[in-house]
Amino acid sequence: MRGRGRPAKRPRIDHSVVNIWEREVGLLPNRYFSNRFSASQELLERLGLHKKLRKHKACVNTVSFNADGDIILSGSDDRQVILWNWESASSTVKLSFDSGHRDNIFQAKFMPFSDDRSIVTSAADGQVRFSKILESGKVETCVLGEHQGQVHKLAVEPASPFTFYTCGEDGVVKHFDLRTRVATNLFTCKEAKYNLIVYLNAIAVDPRNPGLFAVGGMDEYARVYDIRSYRSEGWFNYAQPVDHFCPAHLIGTDHVGITGLAFSDQSELLASYSDEFIYLFTPDMGLGPTQSSAEERRTLPQVYKEHKNCETVKDVNFFGPRCEYVVSGSDCGRIFIWRKKDGALLRAMEADKHVVNSVESHPHLPIMCSSGIESDIKIWAPGGTQKLTSSGTAKQDSGFVSYDEDDDDSDSDDDDDDDDDDSDDDEEEEENGEVDVEITDDDDDDVEGRG
Repeated sequence: MRGRGRPAKRPRIDHSVVNIWEREVGLLPNRYFSNRFSASQELLERLGLHKKLRKHKACVNTVSFNADGDIILSGSDDRQVILWNWESASSTVKLSFDSGHRDNIFQAKFMPFSDDRSIVTSAADGQVRFSKILESGKVETCVLGEHQGQVHKLAVEPASPFTFYTCGEDGVVKHFDLRTRVATNLFTCKEAKYNLIVYLNAIAVDPRNPGLFAVGGMDEYARVYDIRSYRSEGWFNYAQPVDHFCPAHLIGTDHVGITGLAFSDQSELLASYSDEFIYLFTPDMGLGPTQSSAEERRTLPQVYKEHKNCETVKDVNFFGPRCEYVVSGSDCGRIFIWRKKDGALLRAMEADKHVVNSVESHPHLPIMCSSGIESDIKIWAPGGTQKLTSSGTAKQDSGFVSYDEDDDDSDSDDDDDDDDDDSDDDEEEEENGEVDVEITDDDDDDVEGRG
C-alpha cells in the first residue's frame, strides 16, 4: 500500500526509443535527431580505436579535418604535410609534400572554401607558409611571414578563404591576407604590470563573432582582441585587449601559462593551462580591458581535471554537434573527455605511448582523430575494435576509465616490430603519394607590419 502524501513513481521512459519513433513518423527533424544522437553519452562511451594512419617518420604535431570531414590534414617533425583519404578501406595518402619548413611543423590548416587546395602552416623555424595545390597535382609553397621564434598555432577566420592569424614566441600577433600575401604585425602582446613581452602559444577565433580572437601564452591571462578596433583606431590603440579571462586563484602567479585555446559555438572560451587544469569561461566572466578585480566576478569558470599538461604545448577542443564535451590529450598518453556542463570525467582512453598533443573533432560525426609523440594518427569512432598497445593500462567500465601510471610497457617491443613491418608499405605509399613541390623562399613575400 502506497504511503499517504507520496506521489506515484513515474515509469522510466527510454527517450532514445521515443526519438527514433518520432523521427520515423516525421515528428522529429533529421538534423535534430542527428545532433541528439551524436551528442549522446551512450555513443561517447562506445568510442574506440577505428584505425591508424601511418606514413610520417616522426612525431605528428597537428591533425585536422577538412570542412566535409573526408580528408585529414597532418604535419610532423619530418616537415612533411600529408592529406589522407581516411575513410577509404586502405586509408590511402591523397597527397604528401615537403612543406619547405626548416624545422618541425606545429600547425597545418585548410583555408575555408578553397576546395582543400589552400593550406597554411607554421613551424618551429618561425616561418608561416602558404601551400597551393594546383590542378595538375603540383604544389607551390612560399613564405608569407616570419616570427622571431617558434610559431605553435595559427587561427583561420571562419568563412574566409583569405584571412588568418598567427602568434609566436616573440609575442607578436600577425594578420595575413592571401589576396595580397601581406603579413601585417597587429601588435606585440605585453603584460600590464612590467610591460614585459608575453611569449604566445595559442590563438583562436570566435566562430560566432569572427571579429574577436583570443591569445594565450606564458602568463595567466587569456586576452581577447577585436580586429575591428584595429581597422578603425589604428596601430597605437590596438594592443589593448577588449577583455581578459583568468581563474581568480591564478591571478598574480608566475608558474603557469596557457598552451591551448578554443571557442565554442556559443562563444565560450576554453583555456588549457600548463601545470594546472582546463577552464571554461563564458563571455560574462571577463575581467574587462584592464584586468579588474576578480573578486567582482560572481560566477566561477567550470574546471576540468585529472589530465597532465607539463611537457608539451597541448591543444584543447570541444566535441559534439553543440560542443557538449571537452577533449584534451595528456602527458600520460591518454585522451580525456569531460562533460562540458559539469566537468565530469567520462573517458580516459589510451592513445599514445608517451604524450598526446592534438585531438580534433570531425565536423559532422561523433568521430575524432589524435596525434602525439608517436608517428601515426589514430581515428576514434563508436564501435572501434582495433587493439592498442601502450605504456599504461586502462580498465574500462561502462565508459569510465581508471588507470595506473606505474604499469610497465610490456608491449613496447611488439609495437616496435609492427612499425618495422610497416616500413615497406610506407615506401609503396610514398611512391603513390609524393608530388613535385616548388619551394620559394623569396624575402619579397614577407611584408612585415605597419608602423
